[in-house]
Amino acid sequence: MIHTPRTWIVLYLCLIGIIDALVFAYDKHCARNDKRRIPERVLHLLELLGGIFIILPIMYLLRHKSRKAKYYVVTYLILVLWIALLYLLISQHVI
Repeated sequence: MIHTPRTWIVLYLCLIGIIDALVFAYDKHCARNDKRRIPERVLHLLELLGGIFIILPIMYLLRHKSRKAKYYVVTYLILVLWIALLYLLISQHVI
């Protein structure tokens, strides 16, 4: 059962989501305490790697990056890319 592609993808997305959530929360902590921040390109890279599905809710819950319109645009473009990729994989019966 664990050897199906769908299971591996779900496990991967959960793992990268946890990592991304921790990094994002740490960046919020640094922002509040005037410490060195995580570069936005790193946060976007983690979103591209699959953390996008946890980052969107966390952005609103933590109210982090809420004043950065450019950040939102890039984040939502990454979401659209992920949805398109998953749709393609599901429609082609890959997962």
